[in-house]
Amino acid sequence: MTDDTANESRHISAWINRPALDVYRYASDPAHLPQWAAGLATSELTQVGDTWVAQSPMGEITIEFTPANDLGVLDHVVNLPSGEPVFNPLRVVPAGDQWCEVVFTLRRRPEMSDDDYAADATAVAADLATLKRVLER
Repeated sequence: MTDDTANESRHISAWINRPALDVYRYASDPAHLPQWAAGLATSELTQVGDTWVAQSPMGEITIEFTPANDLGVLDHVVNLPSGEPVFNPLRVVPAGDQWCEVVFTLRRRPEMSDDDYAADATAVAADLATLKRVLER
């Protein structure tokens, strides 16, 4: 028997009333993560080579970010305290000159319960709502 939940994903987004480039610049700076991504980083990040180290609700994690680009791609790999890598697709999608949509693809890990997956989705939605609030001030 196979576990089809391992192929499950949700797209969670927030519309932000700011130009896509402004949102990308802010969200791509690891120093800003504790200000809007409490589900990921609860402390200032420290850079070690190409990797960033942070305290998270899960414990100490490392994060590897996609290089800066002109496409709004903010993908990142989070290495959990267990050592498991989790790939997180994240995009800033322009919608005219003043608006953009930030879209996070939440992928269900094979061992996740329904409750854990729902909790992750809630945390991502809260983080994106915080990003919106911070950038629309």
